[in-house]
Amino acid sequence: MSASQLSDTHPLESGAPPGAAASGRAALAVTDLRVEAGGTELVRGVSFTVRAGEIVGLVGASGSGKTLTCRAVLGLLAPGCVRTGGEIRLGDTDLTALDRRGWDAVRGTRVGTVFQDPASYLNPSVTVGNQLAEALRLKTGLAREAARARALELFASVGLRHPETVYGSYPHELSGGMAQRVMIAIAVSGDPDLLVADEPTSSLDALVQAGVLGLLRRLTAERGLALLLVTHDLAVVAELCDRVLVCDAGEIVEQGPAASVVAEPAHPGTRALIEAASVWHREPAAGGVR
Repeated sequence: MSASQLSDTHPLESGAPPGAAASGRAALAVTDLRVEAGGTELVRGVSFTVRAGEIVGLVGASGSGKTLTCRAVLGLLAPGCVRTGGEIRLGDTDLTALDRRGWDAVRGTRVGTVFQDPASYLNPSVTVGNQLAEALRLKTGLAREAARARALELFASVGLRHPETVYGSYPHELSGGMAQRVMIAIAVSGDPDLLVADEPTSSLDALVQAGVLGLLRRLTAERGLALLLVTHDLAVVAELCDRVLVCDAGEIVEQGPAASVVAEPAHPGTRALIEAASVWHREPAAGGVR
């Protein structure tokens, strides 16, 4: 069977309902975070926590500061953007005190990341199996054959059918949903405490999106991960998250249990996001074309 014959249409992952696995331990704690660029403060005093086993949505429109907050948590602020204040802690580790070597030791082990476009983060000239096996060898010290065996286990664990065939496939031979599952396998391969997912399903169709969201829910429950989901889509937040933080103009303007915030939004920005999500996900009229 060739990679082009593979399908990413598979049963949706079931899992514990939101909040079922959350513990009282804060895996990630952000306090009074401030980021500026060109003398303008773009993130202004943002504070929040994500507990082990909890999924927290950081939601906002473009330019709201949610992505800058995410990048600050990952130590990946773009040139010209500077963290000017605040503390970011992963367990007992102060991430704001890490140098480049310290971040290299944390990313891929204690912190896993999943971004919007997996094709941009996979090497097109190397099979995805070798990319995952190399990450395992680098981060965990596994020998070559052990890394291959572990990579196959991880591919199976994220719902990829025919792991052996996927292992030998190049990124362009995989569908978008399959490539995103490969990225999730890489992200959890170091057994992280925190998983940061930045718009992980925005480029996927509805069925594949549902499968990826189900996978993230299951992995969070099974592994006790703290999951920070960054998105503009409150429909996704309502489906997946325990709590939601609404970002507007660089501040958290509303927060609370996801179901409550979506059902009874208090801030105008939250209401606008809900209306946008409703329009986007609304079924087209009979005979209409979308």
